[in-house]
Amino acid sequence: MQPATALRARIVATAAALGPDAPTLADPWTVRDLLAHLVLRESRPDAMPGIGIPLAPLRRHTAAVQAAIAEDDFGRTLARFRDGPPRWSLARTALAGRLSETPELAVHLEDMVRAQPGWRPTEHDGPVAAALWDSVRLSGRMLYRSAPVGVVAVAPGHGRSPLRRPRPGTGTVVLRGAPLELLLHAFGRTSVSLAVVEGSDADVAALAEHRRAL
Repeated sequence: MQPATALRARIVATAAALGPDAPTLADPWTVRDLLAHLVLRESRPDAMPGIGIPLAPLRRHTAAVQAAIAEDDFGRTLARFRDGPPRWSLARTALAGRLSETPELAVHLEDMVRAQPGWRPTEHDGPVAAALWDSVRLSGRMLYRSAPVGVVAVAPGHGRSPLRRPRPGTGTVVLRGAPLELLLHAFGRTSVSLAVVEGSDADVAALAEHRRAL
């Protein structure tokens, strides 16, 4: 099973178990809203620009499309997501799965899981963990590209990857942990990431204040 396919199955199972009104880390989104977002990004290319481009007309269109999906029967929305992107969607390609689908699905799965009381980290098998490590190495370079200090990721059993060179006069922060925890840190979920952050107090504090360059 491909990593993105395995993550999709986990999202469906988790969303069904939690129910549509359960909270997520993407507050104020509920599970219903988060699932609508995932369906939108795979099946409504007309609404995709409003996710990343801060223009009011685009944002309004995206919000309206997502709201319409969220208002549909939750079971149907789950089925739409379980079935995957339409045949014409670029999200079906292996390259998209590697570059965007795998990290997107992994992070949003934890947005549901880690918003619940008494949560535990999701455990992933070898192929998924390896894919998440690839995502850290690829996405991390972009997400930390404006970081004020150097950033190096270390995942025991997977390797070491420099993600950002230090600026003159600054040091390097080392992030250690499982690929999933490193990915969550890269995507700004620092409050729930279990990655260990190592470095001088000044460098660690500077990275903590860094807003990820999405």
